[in-house]
Amino acid sequence: MKLGRILKHLFAPHWIVARAFPRRTLAAVEAAIQASEKSHDGELRFALEGALHPWPLARGQSARARAIELFSSLRVWDTEHNSGVLIYVQLVDRRIEIIADRGISAKVEQREWDAICRGMEAAFRLRNYEQGALEAIAQATLLLSRHFPAQAGNPNELPDRPVVL
Repeated sequence: MKLGRILKHLFAPHWIVARAFPRRTLAAVEAAIQASEKSHDGELRFALEGALHPWPLARGQSARARAIELFSSLRVWDTEHNSGVLIYVQLVDRRIEIIADRGISAKVEQREWDAICRGMEAAFRLRNYEQGALEAIAQATLLLSRHFPAQAGNPNELPDRPVVL
C-alpha cells in the first residue's frame, strides 16, 4: 500500500472527470463508438473513473485489476462472438488499460492494445483528452475491422455511451 497514491485519490476533486471529459467530449466518444461498430463485429465500451474508493486502494488494486473488474461488471464479456473491448481511463493515476475478450485476444496481441494506451496517455499528458480518446477508438477500430469485419445483421450488444464512474 502506497500512502502517496491513497492520499492522491482521497483528495482528488469530484469534478476531475467532468473537467477532462465534458458532455461534448462524452458525446463525441459515443458517436465515435457508434461509427466504429458499423465497420466490425466487435463491441467497444469506454469507462472513465476519477478517484478510486479507499478499500481497493488499501489493497493495492492496480488500474489493470480495476479494468478487469469493470470488464466483468459492465458485462463486456457477454457478447455473442466474445468480441467485447473495454477502454478504461483512470484519471487520478493517469493510467489507461484496454481489456479484450477472448475472441479478440486470440487474434490481437496485448502489445497492440498497450500501444494504443500509451498513445492516449501521451495525448492526455498534453490535456488533449478528446483527441486522445478519439484516436484510440480509431486505432481500435482498425484492429477490430481487420480481425472482426462487419457481418450482415451485426447487433449492437453493449451501450455505446461512455460510463463515468
